Amino acid sequence: MLTDTQAGLAWFSVQAGSQDQEAGYGARALHDERKWRQLEPGVGADDITISRWTDPGGASRREEAISPPDQYFIAVALKTTRLRLTRARKTIFEGVMPAGSLYVSAPSQQLSAQFDAPCDFLHFHISASYFPVQRSTDRSVSSEDLNDLVLLRNSFAEQLAKALIENAETADRKFARCIGQTLAMHVARFEFPQNKVNALPKWRLRRVEEYVKANFDRCISLSDLAKVAGLSRMHFAAQFRTATGYRPREYLLHQRIEHAKSLLSNTETPLAEIALAVGFCTQAHFSTVFKRITGETPARWRCASKNELPAIADVSARPGFDGRDHELRRVA
Repeated sequence: MLTDTQAGLAWFSVQAGSQDQEAGYGARALHDERKWRQLEPGVGADDITISRWTDPGGASRREEAISPPDQYFIAVALKTTRLRLTRARKTIFEGVMPAGSLYVSAPSQQLSAQFDAPCDFLHFHISASYFPVQRSTDRSVSSEDLNDLVLLRNSFAEQLAKALIENAETADRKFARCIGQTLAMHVARFEFPQNKVNALPKWRLRRVEEYVKANFDRCISLSDLAKVAGLSRMHFAAQFRTATGYRPREYLLHQRIEHAKSLLSNTETPLAEIALAVGFCTQAHFSTVFKRITGETPARWRCASKNELPAIADVSARPGFDGRDHELRRVA
């Protein structure tokens, strides 16, 4: 199922060797956090520790934490949420963070988080020894490169997180350590763009969001959205993706599916009529996009929703739009 992931885990399993055989098996692989990024006493002495932060409530809350002087902090979003990340007076990220997104803090760095929606994160506390100091003769990255790093919809990190979550009941510490090592290697090999793309300003983004909300049921082109934002198509597309993690077309499709979910849950409207009502030309196209985004067909999603079953895939949980692994954002 996870070809690249399995290959990485197999390699690390061999490397781990006998050093983990005594302490690795039977030990708890995943720790719950009672407070954001705070581990229980006695937990976190290993070179890699993994914990989970879940807040099912919708009330806004602010949290703060400082990464230890010898550890990097890596978080992977397990579900789509809305938050703001800041350091001192600098905003690192603000807006909707899709499932599969990843952010990194270097050692000894303070980070504040304002959560404005339910959230679920997997946290990796990884020794700095896994991230070599940058040298002019290789492509290794430095702590400055990795600090305040946000990767939107990183499919590889999402697969690693799912592998651990899906096996949480049976996974031991050795398995979790291999997951953490694979993620560390993945992050350490990032190639950073030479030219930074600025995010679409909030006031322009708000205009686009309002326009899509009012016109999602009709044909909307890239030119239409660029005109609303007051930019050329090329500049708008790049800045919109940096701000949201989505291409404009992807964002429009997600909005249509969100409205379709409301109709599926609250009405008995036939699927063909719902497809037309949210802007799709055919029921077949609607069903294809709906399943791609949610992991369920519209009919099954409707049944599960009305039966109040919990196993509904989150919007953005399975991006799979164009095969690209991630979108990278950094603060200059």
